[in-house]
Amino acid sequence: MKVFIAVLLLLLSSISWAQKGQFISVADYQARFFADASSWQTLWVDKSLRAEIESIIGRRFSTLRLRYWGDQQRTGWVLEEIGKEFPITVGVVVDAGKIIDLSILEYRESRGGEVRYPFFTQQFNQVALAAQSQPRLDKSIDGITGATLSVRALQKIATLALFLHQQTPFNQPISEGQ
Repeated sequence: MKVFIAVLLLLLSSISWAQKGQFISVADYQARFFADASSWQTLWVDKSLRAEIESIIGRRFSTLRLRYWGDQQRTGWVLEEIGKEFPITVGVVVDAGKIIDLSILEYRESRGGEVRYPFFTQQFNQVALAAQSQPRLDKSIDGITGATLSVRALQKIATLALFLHQQTPFNQPISEGQ
């Protein structure tokens, strides 16, 4: 009986650890979408921008600056949001005001790791902000049973990345001559 319990506990802990992990480095993620490694940009967070960010994420935000990549109409963001207990590190690339990629870079929760798979993350492709005063996604995202808090965290990150993209010089259409 003790052996059975030990094997059961080992199996359950390995399932839990299978959810966690670093799946792609920031450098590798950047290389997928941006040719120039030196394209880091800085978005300074002033009082009014901080208030907008806090309304999107629903919590206090104390960062003074956000680093991102920018090129033509494209920005790339590495953002974190708490799932249930731990931060989820997410890469989001926005091109011409629409998400072209959302990838989980690192997942630290013991449950809900299904959010990292393409069947879920591809729902964010071509999503933009709805034309309303309060930033929100223009498309609903299907949830995953048992991953509700992780799904909500990714929706916040997607909304935030789209909003932040609008605050950069890379949100302007490129004219034919450029």
